[in-house]
Amino acid sequence: MLRRRIVSDTPVLIVGAGPTGLTLGIDLARRGVPALVVEREEGLFPGSRGKGLQPRTMEVFDDLGVLDAVRAGGGRYPVGLLWRDGKRLGEHHLMDPVETTEEAPYEGWMVPQWRTQRILRDRLEELGGKIAFGREVTDVTQDEDGVTARFAAGPPLRAQYLVAADGGRSAVRRAAGTGMTGEAVDPLPMLVADVRVSGLDRDWWHMFPPREGRDEFLTLCPLAGTDDFQLVARFTEGTRVDLSPDAVRRVVAARTHLAAEDVTEVLWASEFRPRAALADRFRAGRVFLAGDAAHVHSPAGGQGLNTSVQDACNLGWKLGAVLSDGADPSLLDSYEEERRAVAADMLGLSTRIHRGEARRGGATLQLDLGYRDSSLSAETRTEPGPVRAGDRAPDGRVDGVRLFDAFRGPHWTLLALGTDAPEPPAGVRLVRGPSHRTYGTGLFLVRPDGYVGWAGDTPDGLGAYLSRVGTR
Repeated sequence: MLRRRIVSDTPVLIVGAGPTGLTLGIDLARRGVPALVVEREEGLFPGSRGKGLQPRTMEVFDDLGVLDAVRAGGGRYPVGLLWRDGKRLGEHHLMDPVETTEEAPYEGWMVPQWRTQRILRDRLEELGGKIAFGREVTDVTQDEDGVTARFAAGPPLRAQYLVAADGGRSAVRRAAGTGMTGEAVDPLPMLVADVRVSGLDRDWWHMFPPREGRDEFLTLCPLAGTDDFQLVARFTEGTRVDLSPDAVRRVVAARTHLAAEDVTEVLWASEFRPRAALADRFRAGRVFLAGDAAHVHSPAGGQGLNTSVQDACNLGWKLGAVLSDGADPSLLDSYEEERRAVAADMLGLSTRIHRGEARRGGATLQLDLGYRDSSLSAETRTEPGPVRAGDRAPDGRVDGVRLFDAFRGPHWTLLALGTDAPEPPAGVRLVRGPSHRTYGTGLFLVRPDGYVGWAGDTPDGLGAYLSRVGTR
């Protein structure tokens, strides 16, 4: 007896309308893969929490078509200014200076998370994507044909694949039976809030360090493009953090030279305890974990949101290849293989920065992350140059063509530098030119997420690789 195939409501169901879920929705929408984003809240997240965008994430946003809006909605990181008893003590540089280059053209950028999400939502809707608010997932079950999500209210939904982007307390992760291993990075409770303050200039990241022998501190960071400051305060162990506007004002008055009434508005406030945790697996059958559902970071170093956006960038093209291009579903196994290792490294880095064991610098930019050891990385040259299979594909110019312009979009790109190349199949853009000062000589097949998948001296093996990843 033949088993009846169950019809899906959507090929991909994305749970969570944060930066991860919205990025994935955009990537699928531009590939023509229908996906539905569901969010338990009635609207987008209202706070500034994940405000720092690393250069690699800016490259992803360039590729997704939102870079101009992100730039317009934020600004550069301000320099820290230390205060004591109402007097300026001097500058405090939070990170090592980083200069942009032709190969890495973007600097870090500060944008409040609520604005980043609005920009991503607008882009998703522009591409025809949809978000359903007020849909809280309570249970997930799956079989060989698909996944069924059940909600606190409303009918269940059926999908071929489901992506959990529903945060550190992910209901989907628990329903899928996936554990998470972690530790407290800092046992002390912390407050983060968006406030409006009078009597404080917006040219500095104002820092009020604790008195000797105490753990309490407070910072006020101006959020570019807004009238707001992000407030962060740490409390002594055992403190119950009061999130009321009056309590926030009292904390500011107690730790700075400002008066309580100088805090004219408290727009949003939340308590958190810095923690580092990693899911035991990033894939459970037809369910994938991404973003905070897969890894939870200390905010130090600005790695959490950025790692999450790149989870979505990695998974999006693979789902598209399987659902639209005929790639073998085993391609999806490479998502966990590639992203879990990266997330583990970034967790270690953010924890060390939080504990004062490392500084923000080159490693936090995420430009040097790659997948050289991935099963998808095929380096066939006898003498590889500086850019190898698995590496991020740098920007640059080839015969007047800017490479990031050539890469932009859901396609693959074949660079033929100082050598001949066959005309590639549909879905692969060809860029020919002389040997390049960054790449050297050879053929470089750049994945849709901006990493070199295959590199060779000759085209031998290129066709087989393209067939493997669903591009013929």
